[in-house]
Amino acid sequence: MVAHVSTVAFLGLEARGVEVQVQVAPGVPSFVVVGLPDKAVAESRERVRAALQAIGLALPPKRITVNLSPADLPKEGSHYDLPIALGLLGAMGVVDAETLAGYLVVGELGLDGRIAASPGVLLAAIHAAERSLGLICPAAQGPEAAWAGSVEVITAPDLMALLDHFRGASALVPSQPGRAELQAHGPDLAQVKGQETAKRALEIAAAGGHNLLFVGPPGAGKSLMAACLPGILPPLTPAEALEVSMVSSVAGTLEGGKLSRSRPFRSPHHSASMAALVGGGLKVKPGEVSLAHLGVLFLDELPEFQRPVLDSLRQPLETGRVSVARANSHVTFPARVQLIAAMNPCRCGHLGDPGQACSRAPRCAADYQAKVSGPLLDRIDMHVEVASVSAADLVLPPPAEGSTQVRARVAAARALQTARFAGEPVRTNAEADGELLDRFATPDDPGRKLLAQAAEAMRLSARGYHRVLRVARTIADLGGSEGVGRIHVAEALSYRRQPPRA
Repeated sequence: MVAHVSTVAFLGLEARGVEVQVQVAPGVPSFVVVGLPDKAVAESRERVRAALQAIGLALPPKRITVNLSPADLPKEGSHYDLPIALGLLGAMGVVDAETLAGYLVVGELGLDGRIAASPGVLLAAIHAAERSLGLICPAAQGPEAAWAGSVEVITAPDLMALLDHFRGASALVPSQPGRAELQAHGPDLAQVKGQETAKRALEIAAAGGHNLLFVGPPGAGKSLMAACLPGILPPLTPAEALEVSMVSSVAGTLEGGKLSRSRPFRSPHHSASMAALVGGGLKVKPGEVSLAHLGVLFLDELPEFQRPVLDSLRQPLETGRVSVARANSHVTFPARVQLIAAMNPCRCGHLGDPGQACSRAPRCAADYQAKVSGPLLDRIDMHVEVASVSAADLVLPPPAEGSTQVRARVAAARALQTARFAGEPVRTNAEADGELLDRFATPDDPGRKLLAQAAEAMRLSARGYHRVLRVARTIADLGGSEGVGRIHVAEALSYRRQPPRA
């Protein structure tokens, strides 16, 4: 007899259907798993054997063959344990095989029969809903799976409870979606004293989703202002929260089925590898740029990152996705992030400071800043020079305006963009391109003349030219202006200056 159980294989954020076929036939006793299993899947034989023994069942002295179809699709992960075990129980006649045909199954088994959590349950639940199947998954991930909507979710803490449910001895309670956490705010902008230009740039970046680079000496408040950004960004919409949670589910970082309305804020250390930043590895996993999807990726001490690692961000910043190519698979992760970077003007950090003159200027600055490639800098919309904070600024009382007031203006500007781009595949001004940019961001005649003169004088690339237009459109939105004028273009150009080079 051959029993069939449905499960999934994960390729990026795509869940592909896999059929677990289990045959128990006469012959020399053996237990074989075929269908391109990786080490974790091959080891499932021992976990399944021990789990069945824990509930008082022994494998029959026959030839057991498990085929994971399609056979040419690589199978990775421990979530195949439970479907293999249920398929084996169906082939043995312990569980009705026809009942199992209506469910998609994921879960890792412990040696004592417990069903442990495994990554990707939310994606599996969405895939099950699309195929009009129910879902069997670990009890700890029931709230996560329930977010998929119209899908029957059966969760069990162990294999014995699942068998009792199918035999009618006891019923498992359906899972409810985990609660959505409210937006969490970081430091308040009221903590930042001075730096009015930098705070204005941060507000513009938040309103339009623009990439931003802070350049300034140590202790000027660059990292503090970056940490304030999540507090002025609007919360995720329900659809965006589900999209972000799918990435977290694949990465195995979604705990308790709790969806968060806060935008991700990722701040990797400058020693991060290319695989850690953009994704990859032996078993392809999303990197920091994907874990920050629809949120903020903060790179402090930008030149200290390895140059190949930084350059690997060029494609994600332009396209909003990461494509990881391997010999046996091609995986794509979403990566629509807002990049916030911070760096010192030179290695010692005191370039241009008369009180602490750099002994190797200007060579020190040229060598240090050359670690960041020109093409990457060209993808950063706004470049802001942050001056050191004086003692006079430090003794002043906190500013009257904090994150609450700025957040209201940012929300109003984002609402304008949502209405403007309704029905279009873009969310913010930073994503607008082509015909959309021409329609909504073309400045008036004085603004057009100024932009043309500046583009020639500053030698702006086509990418830089369009990024100035996007920033100008956001500045106009913050000012409540329907069109883009000369004053908006002028302010946008003031943020396009790059750090000085020798």
